[in-house]
Amino acid sequence: MALANRDKPEDWTLLMLRIASFLVTASATIVMALNKETKTLVVATIGSNPVTATLTAKFQYDPAFVFFVVANGITSLHNLLMIVVDLFRHKFNERGICLVMIPIFDMLIVALAAAGDGAATFIAELGKNGNSHARWNKICDKFGPYCDRGGVALIASFIGLGLLLVITGLSIIKLQTKPKPSNDVSVP
Repeated sequence: MALANRDKPEDWTLLMLRIASFLVTASATIVMALNKETKTLVVATIGSNPVTATLTAKFQYDPAFVFFVVANGITSLHNLLMIVVDLFRHKFNERGICLVMIPIFDMLIVALAAAGDGAATFIAELGKNGNSHARWNKICDKFGPYCDRGGVALIASFIGLGLLLVITGLSIIKLQTKPKPSNDVSVP
């Protein structure tokens, strides 16, 4: 069985970190993708009759949030694939191309996740505080639960990014370690 071959603690550490990273990035993806709030607001008053408008806040309305969902979705799929590769590594060449490609893909995923987090954080800050110079009003005072759920998704994604940084560092260290010589000594 694949799990029986795990004798080094760093093997278990990488696997557990990948599972944790998968869970938090998948959670961030799901929370943000399902984030929607509809409100009816009074926009004007004509005489004594209020004029209302129904407004909806969805993650799809902002390209930065769409990028955040796509980036975290790709990150989750990458982590899931790496978990499968790690569990079935006995079928792969451990010191071959697989060992070299994993840290490279990890670094690419870190860059993608960081870009998605940065874009969504910028828009979240703009939604929370607005920008008086550009005359962009804040919306979190009107769509509080929407902003709260978006904040939870951002926190989960940043935790996943931190885990990915640790995973990448450990993958690179694993790449740098030399294999122990075998006990088989051949006589010339």
